[in-house]
Amino acid sequence: MSRTVLTLSRRARQQALSIALGLALGPALAAGPAGGPFPDAQASDPAKLGWMVGAPPPPDRVIRFDDGSYWAFPAMRWTVSNFRQLMPTVNVSRGLGPVAALPSALRDDLDAVRFTPLNSDRPMTWRESLDANYTDGIVVLHRGRIVYERYFGVLKPEGQHGAMSVTKTFVGTLAAMLVAEGVLEAGQRVDHYVPELAASAFGNATVRQVMDMTTGIKFSENYADPNAEVWAHGAAGNPLPKPKDYTGPRSYYEFLQTVKPEGVHGEAFHYRTANTDALGWILARVTGKSVAQLLSERIWSPMGAEQDAYMSVDSIGMPFAGGGLSTGLRDLARFGEMIRNNGVFNGRQIVPAIAVGDIRRGGSTADFAKAGYAQLPGWSYRSMWWVTHNAHGAFAARGVHGQTVYVDPKAEMVIARFASHPVAGNAAIDPTSLPAYHALARHLLAAPR
Repeated sequence: MSRTVLTLSRRARQQALSIALGLALGPALAAGPAGGPFPDAQASDPAKLGWMVGAPPPPDRVIRFDDGSYWAFPAMRWTVSNFRQLMPTVNVSRGLGPVAALPSALRDDLDAVRFTPLNSDRPMTWRESLDANYTDGIVVLHRGRIVYERYFGVLKPEGQHGAMSVTKTFVGTLAAMLVAEGVLEAGQRVDHYVPELAASAFGNATVRQVMDMTTGIKFSENYADPNAEVWAHGAAGNPLPKPKDYTGPRSYYEFLQTVKPEGVHGEAFHYRTANTDALGWILARVTGKSVAQLLSERIWSPMGAEQDAYMSVDSIGMPFAGGGLSTGLRDLARFGEMIRNNGVFNGRQIVPAIAVGDIRRGGSTADFAKAGYAQLPGWSYRSMWWVTHNAHGAFAARGVHGQTVYVDPKAEMVIARFASHPVAGNAAIDPTSLPAYHALARHLLAAPR
């Protein structure tokens, strides 16, 4: 069996780290392992390829963090379900309380639901869409019951998977909770809470502008540009020892203090991961707890999660707020169901209803339009949730490579999906995802059972 993962250059290792930790990429497609098309979902199945199986695994099946092989496709399809084996993490405890049950009423009519992908005239079934998007696991809730559940590759019901930038939505929700409770003032300047950021671009931005990513900060995530800020961000957050000649920031805290201004705060939506890291620092400062601790105490434990979650950390143990969370799939669905029910779950009001209402109303569609998301017309962004403003009032958490929590209030439906699509950007995934979600919602409305 020939080795399919090549040794990567130092720059490629930095890119791999940044992608793995959930930074957003543009819509451009990438080439496959040999410069051609990617192997499909079946041919790239990590269980069939036998990654990291054996004691020790064969040399050509070994995946490592330090050489970048962990993020070369198709090996990354194993990695997304096993981050904790390869990098330092901090636990997000579920606590010691009972698990909140998710009743099951599985249906056999959903695989055949048909829809037409965006920019296509060829229909596709729901089941076909799962392979098209390299789905690792998916749960559909209808009226709080599991009506559909599938796992592929190496992900199992008891396993955990990288949520990528869905992490941002958890951090945004925590901030929205603190705003609703009066602990955090959305209109206050960032440097009021974190004086260390006063000289950075974040200092004179408001907390709300950070929450809605309308800050005017210089933070390019263009991986083709060797001078893009994303490289400095990835190097700062890399938990591995730095080279002797390295003089840059050595933690996320240090990096955030170097961010420069670009543009004007509050004028346009710009999806930039550094905003979530800054928000994580604000939350830690006002509560005295890390994002991981806060997530455990305010959401994970109260909602009766069935598994602990975990977050990747930098060299000083700071959780990566922008994309470092890994969770069980059903717990991701529990979170979505809680938000669908206006913050109520497990017999208690966990997220203030006023916070959920504000999220569901969305942000400025005009500000969002300036970002140029051609496949998301009429959408907005609020407290790190993506709001469709469609006829069903749907809104979502979204992460690279296909991670999502999709909430459709009208259909009383929640979809939680983990995936390992070879292309990071959602522009490659949305054409066979967004219409599929809406078709499933219409089907559940028409045949609710």
